[in-house]
Amino acid sequence: MEVVSQQIHCLEGLTVHIIPTVKYKTNTLVLRMKAPLSEENVTYRAILPYVLQSGTKQHPSVKSIRQYVEDLYGAALAVDVNKKGEEHIISIYMDVANETYLQDAPPLLEKTVAMLADVLLHPAEENGAFVASIVESEKRALLQRIESAFDDKMRYANQRLIEEMCKEEPYRLSPNGQEEAVSSITPQSLYEYYKKALLEDEIDLYIVGDVKENALQLVEKYFSIPVRQQQQKQTAQSAAPRQEREVVEKQDLKQSKLHIGYRTHITYKDNDYFALQVFNGLFGGFAHSKLFRNVREKHSLAYYAASRYESHKGILFVMSGIEAQNYEKAVNIIGEQLTAMRNGDFTEEDLSQTKAVIKNQILETLDTPRGLIELLYHDVVADYKRPMDTWFGDVDRVTRDEIIAVANKIGLDTIYLLQGSEEA
Repeated sequence: MEVVSQQIHCLEGLTVHIIPTVKYKTNTLVLRMKAPLSEENVTYRAILPYVLQSGTKQHPSVKSIRQYVEDLYGAALAVDVNKKGEEHIISIYMDVANETYLQDAPPLLEKTVAMLADVLLHPAEENGAFVASIVESEKRALLQRIESAFDDKMRYANQRLIEEMCKEEPYRLSPNGQEEAVSSITPQSLYEYYKKALLEDEIDLYIVGDVKENALQLVEKYFSIPVRQQQQKQTAQSAAPRQEREVVEKQDLKQSKLHIGYRTHITYKDNDYFALQVFNGLFGGFAHSKLFRNVREKHSLAYYAASRYESHKGILFVMSGIEAQNYEKAVNIIGEQLTAMRNGDFTEEDLSQTKAVIKNQILETLDTPRGLIELLYHDVVADYKRPMDTWFGDVDRVTRDEIIAVANKIGLDTIYLLQGSEEA
């Protein structure tokens, strides 16, 4: 695995990560703003980046911004919000052609850095607040995003499982905010929250590409972020052990969704992190896994069956699409796969295949600049450094006994069934 060299510079209010590489033909900039998930702010944060990308002082409309970005040799600007563990993360992305490969090109990297700084620090304003028409338009778009999660029943079931499982924990909150809080957002209240976020968020800027020595100087020239107010880092809350819970919800749909949440008590910081990654691959992460082979193929109980590990919260999710009458049988057979893992019921061939697929996944992720940034950003979220050049070795060193040990740490928390009333 290639060594990724990352130059980290701590400026006032901003940590800059420069990753020089000739691997990509573009330069990619990703700015991330991180703050603890909280009910009070989650909906403000869900809408904020979309308002920021819709108008700056210099380019006060979506059309004007798009035209300017397009004129930078077809550059691209995008935003999103998500969560990692109990951190709520705003991302602003810009990709631009590398001027090194273009004849007579303008200073594209400088113009892109300047544009990104404008989006973050110089938004379009009226009367000391955000532009009302932009805010109203983005409120409508946010409501549509929230509703689309309801329409996508797999996503909906996963969010409902999280809400039931993490009732007392910030992790229950959706990164898209709360529908009932959208109407009360005003241009003024959102602008006040934006000023607060600039002071309090942990802000990281990643620049990946064939960048010259001047990349840091460009950031210093255009980014003047206010003096920080140090926020206390919050550690992810882990729920006290409790009885397993079962939640059944009925809706008018053809296929029931069975989603199960387990507490692993292992996160990105822990020594068992890679053992749990390999466990997940064997259990339900890949097409050769136990859930896929046994729940889906052997017993034909599920249209799909897979598992996913959230490494900053330490939760393992099992997701499956079933027919309602197969509910108890599916729950039992999923449970049997975990028992099999606890008993070491997997072959050496399964183990080496899983390790190979994990390493291949890492390589595929590293193939794109955003994927590389995604992997590096885990260190920021966890406040823990895991050098990427050791990852392959760390995966290879995972033993059968370590996998059995992590399987035995995992505890069932909540079973959630979204039952189709048409089937019942």
